[in-house]
Amino acid sequence: MITLDEYLVRNTILFLLWAEFIWETYLSLRQFCKATNANEVPAELASVMNKEEFHKAKEYSLAKLKYGLVKDTQSIILTSVIIYYGLLAIAWDYSESVNPLKGEVITSCMWLFIISLTSTIIDLPLNIYYTFVLEEKYGFNKQTTAFFVWDKIKAFIVSQIIASMISSVVIVIVKNGGPYFFVWLWVIVCIISMILLTIYPAVIAPLFDKYTPLPEGELRTRIENLASDLKFPLTQLYVVEGSKRSSHSNAYFYGLFKSKRIVLFDTLLSKDDGTGCKNDEILAILSHELGHWSHSHIIKNLVVMQINLFLLFAGFSIMFKYPPLYKAVGFYKIQPVLIGLFVVLQYVMMPYNTILNFLMTCLSRKFEFQADNFAVNLGKAEFLEKALLQLNKDNLGFPINDDLYSAWHHSHPPLLERIAVLRKSASKLK
Repeated sequence: MITLDEYLVRNTILFLLWAEFIWETYLSLRQFCKATNANEVPAELASVMNKEEFHKAKEYSLAKLKYGLVKDTQSIILTSVIIYYGLLAIAWDYSESVNPLKGEVITSCMWLFIISLTSTIIDLPLNIYYTFVLEEKYGFNKQTTAFFVWDKIKAFIVSQIIASMISSVVIVIVKNGGPYFFVWLWVIVCIISMILLTIYPAVIAPLFDKYTPLPEGELRTRIENLASDLKFPLTQLYVVEGSKRSSHSNAYFYGLFKSKRIVLFDTLLSKDDGTGCKNDEILAILSHELGHWSHSHIIKNLVVMQINLFLLFAGFSIMFKYPPLYKAVGFYKIQPVLIGLFVVLQYVMMPYNTILNFLMTCLSRKFEFQADNFAVNLGKAEFLEKALLQLNKDNLGFPINDDLYSAWHHSHPPLLERIAVLRKSASKLK
């Protein structure tokens, strides 16, 4: 018979899940209506986007919103069924029955593998549709079937290796760390995350995409001179072959301490068909990226991430021994560490995670404006605006946004707002 505590915990979790789903659906519908009713090209974009391109971007935006609604609906229904029928516990019992070595660590890793594999298979039809139907229709998909399959297999293997290693460490620390295990857990996970951040670009990322040094020439020379002028410790300059995956474009830098690398997507470079950015525009984009470095945005985000991690582990240490948490998802006889961690971090602390994500979105937008202003102070305002307009055109970005939807979802300021601030900042320097 279900106990009152178990009933309350299960229904509280379901309530939180459905409340978040309803909120996200409401926001998506607001954006859908806003986009549907937008028929005129904004004056700021009239020089780079004609009416046909505007309507194509609108259709692409609406298609992605519809896809998101379907995916979110599938997710909430599936999650509700999993919780209500205790499918996590059924998967655990199966993992335990086929585990030849016994022990919680191995069973947990097998359980994680089964859950991840099942989730990957369930999500596969929608992922195939998104890549080979939606993205293909609007000219962005560049993946062959073989590339897609092999890419998914590699991603699954790498994620399972990393997840199993971290899960094993977590279980051992929780079981042997004493009453203040969450402190040791935080320290070890911080160290692991820093190691992963260090090795990912050099070891993991090349498993998925080809990185080659940017060829000698005007662009490379100008980027190196920009880095030198700003005392940015540039050690390597790469072009990633993103065009085998998608025609979307990007640029970023990575690396800790005194070793930084800049990566340009090959789709960002100027093409004969009019896509891509010219050298001055690429320099403006990199000036923005170096603005993040100059303002220590990466370090600040890392600090926030580690503080958040500590708070999550501290919350877990308070709640993880509460039996109804486990019974609510079908675990009546045992309380596995990994299940407790999953339920507490994923479900119980959902309101905290939701608020934090919104605050991080607000912080990210502030950082973006600061980075833009850094580029403006370098005299790159005109070329940064041209680059943003070109990237928006190449990526079929739709410039009309519902304010509430944008505030909740967009970590980067909307294009029109960003251009207005750029022009205002540039005018102050004249």
